Amino acid sequence: MPNFFSDNPDLQFHFNNADMREIVSLIEDDYAQAKEYNYAPVNYDDALENYRKVLEVTGDIAGNSIAPRAAGVDHDGASFANGHVTYADGTQKNIHELSQTDIMGLILPRKYGGLNFPFVYYMMSVEVLARADASLMNIYGLQDIGDTLRKFGTEDQCAEFLPRICTGQHTGAMVLTEPDAGSDLQAVKTHAYQNEAGQWFLRGMKRFITNGNAQVLLVLARSEAGTRDGRGLSLFVCGADETVVVRRIENKLGIHGSPTCELQFNDTPAQLVGTRRYGLIKYVLDLMFRARMGVSAQALGISQAAYEEALKYARERRQFGKTIYEIPMVSNMLIDMRVTLESNRSLLYSVAKLVDEKERMEDLIEKLKAAGKPSAEESARLKQLVKIANLLTPITKYTLSESANKITYDALQIHGGTGYMKEFHVEQLARDARITNIYEGTSQLQIVAASGGTLNDVLSGYFDECEARVYKGGFTKLADHLKEIRRLFVQSLKYVVEKKDVGFQEVASEDLVQMYSFVYIGYLLLAEAEIEPRKIFIANRYIVTSLANARKNAEAIRSELFGDLLHADRILQ
Repeated sequence: MPNFFSDNPDLQFHFNNADMREIVSLIEDDYAQAKEYNYAPVNYDDALENYRKVLEVTGDIAGNSIAPRAAGVDHDGASFANGHVTYADGTQKNIHELSQTDIMGLILPRKYGGLNFPFVYYMMSVEVLARADASLMNIYGLQDIGDTLRKFGTEDQCAEFLPRICTGQHTGAMVLTEPDAGSDLQAVKTHAYQNEAGQWFLRGMKRFITNGNAQVLLVLARSEAGTRDGRGLSLFVCGADETVVVRRIENKLGIHGSPTCELQFNDTPAQLVGTRRYGLIKYVLDLMFRARMGVSAQALGISQAAYEEALKYARERRQFGKTIYEIPMVSNMLIDMRVTLESNRSLLYSVAKLVDEKERMEDLIEKLKAAGKPSAEESARLKQLVKIANLLTPITKYTLSESANKITYDALQIHGGTGYMKEFHVEQLARDARITNIYEGTSQLQIVAASGGTLNDVLSGYFDECEARVYKGGFTKLADHLKEIRRLFVQSLKYVVEKKDVGFQEVASEDLVQMYSFVYIGYLLLAEAEIEPRKIFIANRYIVTSLANARKNAEAIRSELFGDLLHADRILQ
C-alpha cells in the first residue's frame, strides 16, 4: 500500500536533515507548552517523532484514499446550483478523513485545537496531499488564513474563527481578486464602510476566489474613501452569511475539485483585521509568503505524481522488442525530471525554513515588546530575513511552477498517444499543473518580485561564505562551476546596471534571476552531496546544466538579444 510520505526517499532526506532545533524551540515556547498540553513535545526529539507520525498518517491517507478518488473528483468536480456550491463526493470524503486526523489546523495553536506545526512540515504535508489530488490543497492549504488571523487579528476573532477551522467544520478563502483588478490589488474597489455604531460592512464584487464557498472569508476592501492605491485598503474577516452571494463557479481546465467562485457582498457585516490601511501593504504581503510557498509545494506534488506515472509507464511499455525505458531519449527525459524534482525540493524546503525563521522571529519580537525588553538584535535579524524571503519566495514559486508544467508535459510525452486519453492519470496532472504558474501571481510577476533583491545582490554575503569553503575531491570542480556562474551573473549585472536604462533592466531581469537561482540552488545541492552520496549525481547534473544555461543567459543580456522588446509596440503591429 503506497504511503506518499514514507515512499519518497528524497522527502525523507529533507525531513531527516532539516535542522529545525531553534525554530521548534521557539514555536514550543522552549517546550513549556508540554506543561499545559499533555500531547505537546517535551524536547526536540519528541517533537520530530510527533511530526513524523503525523506526516506518515497523512501520507497513508494520501496514497490509499485520496489518490484513488482523484479521477472521480476530476470527473465530477464541484457543482453549483441555486447559489450553493457542493464539493465532489470524493472531496467531501477527503475533507472528512483529514478532519478526523486533526490536520486541518496543522499550523494553528493548540489553544484553538491546532497541532502547532512549523511551516516546513506543513509544506511537506501540502506536497504529499497535492501529489494525491492537487485540487485538495486549495482547500486544505487555506488554513493559512487562520494563521493570518493568529498574527494580526484580535483574541476574540481568533476564538470565533480558528476552532472550527481546526476541526474541519469550516474552511477558509482569501478574497482578494476583482474582475477589473486581477493581480493589481492596488486597484481593488470593494467598499468597506461603517455605520454610526462603528460596525463594518462590505459591498462589492470579487472574482476568481479559490474555495470562495468557504465559511470564513478574509477580504481585502477599500476602507478609505477617495483613495486609489494600496494605502486605502484594509483587511476584513467575515462569515459567509446570506449577504454573501456566490454568483457562479468557473468552468476550468483543471483542479476541478476546487471551486473557483465569483462573490457578491451585499452589505455584509465584517470585522476589521489589525489596523486600517494596512490590508495590502502589510497583511496581504505577509500572507503572500505562505501563498507562494503553498503553490510551490502543490506544484512539486503534481511533479512527483507525474514523474511516478512516467517512470512506471516507461518500465512497462514495450516497443521494438524492449521497454521504452531502455531508449536513451526517454531515459534522459526521466533523469532530467528526477534532477529537477530533487533540486526543486531542496529549494522549497530551504526557503520554507527561512519563512519559519522569519515568522518565529516576528513572534519573538512581539513577546519581547510585550515584556518591555529591547529587541534591536532580533529586529536587525528579522529585517535581513524579510529581505531574503522577499527574494527567494518568488524565485521558488517561479521555479517550481514552471518546472511542474515542463515535467507534466514530458510525462505525457513519454506516454505517447495514450497519455492524451482520459484513461491515463497523466493528462489530468498536465491540466492541474497549468494553473500553478498563473495563480497567486504569474511567473512574470514572480520575476518582477524577485528582481529587486537580485539587482541588489542580497545574497552576496552568503555566496562569499560558500565560495570560501574548502571542497574536497570531485566537489572542487563543481564549486568552480558555481563560481563561474556567479562570475557570469556579476558581469551581467554590472552590464545591466551601467546602462542606466530601467526598461533594459526589466527585460533582462528574468535572465538575471535565473542565474542567481542557479547559484543558490547549486550550493544547496553541493552541501547535500557532501552528506549523502545519492545526491552527488543530482548536484553534478544540475550544476553542469546550470553553467551551460548561465552562459546562454549572459550572452542574451550582453548581445541585447531581447533589446527589440523595448520596441514591441512597433514589432507586434
